Amino acid sequence: MPTNHDATAGGNRQVVLVTGASSGFGHLTAISLARAGHTVVAGMRASTGRNAPVVADLAQLAITEGLRLSAVELDAQSQPSADAAIAEVGQRHGRLDVVVHNAGHMVTGPAEAFTPEQLAAVYDVNVVGTQRVNRAALPLLREQRSGLLVWVGSSSTHGGHPPFLAPYFAAKAAMDALAESYAGELIRFGIDTTIVVPGAFTSGTNHFTHAGHPEDQATVAAYAPQYGTLQENLPKRLAALVPAEADVQSVADEIVRVVALPAGQRPFRTHVDPSRDGSEVVSTVADRIRAEFYRRVGLEGLLPSSAAL
Repeated sequence: MPTNHDATAGGNRQVVLVTGASSGFGHLTAISLARAGHTVVAGMRASTGRNAPVVADLAQLAITEGLRLSAVELDAQSQPSADAAIAEVGQRHGRLDVVVHNAGHMVTGPAEAFTPEQLAAVYDVNVVGTQRVNRAALPLLREQRSGLLVWVGSSSTHGGHPPFLAPYFAAKAAMDALAESYAGELIRFGIDTTIVVPGAFTSGTNHFTHAGHPEDQATVAAYAPQYGTLQENLPKRLAALVPAEADVQSVADEIVRVVALPAGQRPFRTHVDPSRDGSEVVSTVADRIRAEFYRRVGLEGLLPSSAAL
């Protein structure tokens, strides 16, 4: 197991904020980055409520292993909360180098059965939440003229995604598009962008366990005769595509690898997809087309060197 001294060679220790770090990818990423030698702040909501045990466990782990790891209250659905969290990170550590946009929420069910308000809420968590954190954090990174945004996306954006997860998939696709635009708008400030694309990990996270469901149960019932069994078995169908050796830790490990790379040499997009749903193939083509378009309109200077790799 790496110690908190392993990533310090060459002065590569970073101050990292991970959003949605109470469980799943975010929790594993926060711990893994700290074990790699970085100074990590695990952002989560309800840090003095239902997630208080998580905060206590992280504090104990920091003591036991000598890690630079702490938690901060961060509700990505609140701009004041995001502002306060970033201010707290600055107060504790004097700088901020990396933001890992991980906070998100999955929902399952027939698309029609979600109310417009529910659809907006899913978008708010998964997309607008990143905007709130960016508006709080980017002034620091721009002033430093350095930094890294890591966006935890989804292979559903370009892969062979199934139905009955539409609001979540739509939100993750929107987040991906936002990340692409931010990449070009931040490169002249020396701020890197990497989109990490996990596949459909059906165990090791709470995505399916804590997934939301449609409020319009009448419409859900209307779909049941045609799709009820199919929908109920969807997690099993997805799980059957995932090799037995697949481990959600691999997503955290990839984020650790990206953070450790020299500035300007990080991949624009990297996939961790044991189910091989085709996202990497489609993304490669899409990124090359986007890079070629940038060149055609004279914006090639806004492309990172890895934009079409």
